Amino acid sequence: MVTSIVPAHDSVQGHPTVLIVDDEVPMLTSMRYFLEREGYRVVTAETGTAALEAAGAERPALIVLDIMLPDVDGLEVTRRIRQMLRVPIMMVSARGDEVDKVVGLEVGADDYLAKPFGPREFVARVRAAIRRGSNAGPTDRLEVGPLMIDLARHAVSLRGRPVELPRKEFDLLRVLAEHAGQVVTRRDLLTAVWGDDFFGEEKTLDVHVSRLRQRLESDLGSRPLIQTIRSVGYRLRDDI
Repeated sequence: MVTSIVPAHDSVQGHPTVLIVDDEVPMLTSMRYFLEREGYRVVTAETGTAALEAAGAERPALIVLDIMLPDVDGLEVTRRIRQMLRVPIMMVSARGDEVDKVVGLEVGADDYLAKPFGPREFVARVRAAIRRGSNAGPTDRLEVGPLMIDLARHAVSLRGRPVELPRKEFDLLRVLAEHAGQVVTRRDLLTAVWGDDFFGEEKTLDVHVSRLRQRLESDLGSRPLIQTIRSVGYRLRDDI
């Protein structure tokens, strides 16, 4: 069961670790060469399953992830990693359509690079992504508009007013806040809060969201903090 999202870390002797995931061996080899030449420690994977295992074991400073993989595609890998780690993800793909780029960014990628690309641009984008990730600051507090979530103390306040939440509602709010402004699917919420082995009714999620709304939205008037996206999931507004 996923109970928290932990920050990734840089690895051996101060050299950041980069996980590269691509099933095209020549491309994988090239990207690895470019980064190792710059001093990065590189770990590689050729499938989505292997990528998830390596991400958990290595805690890389950046994941370079191809969309088209032979088992679990890059979009689903991104969703699952977002439940485990707070790590920058740069998607790469031979499909340069704007729709693919938008979808990739919507599911949680931080950058998108269309193939083919030159080594200088690739290394520059990797360096920038790692720098942004290292400057993200501590991850024990989430702030979305007037909402503040203290992860270490399991405390929530809205406009300075403490809000008491049961554990499941706190976990739901945490996941929504970590993806503020984005739609989180019903399945992703159930997995993140109740675990992969949850076999109950999805209505359980709706009941908990309803209770969470009642506790949070009493002083927000007609402006809902948590929006329902019909047949998809929920979104925590980031413009309140």
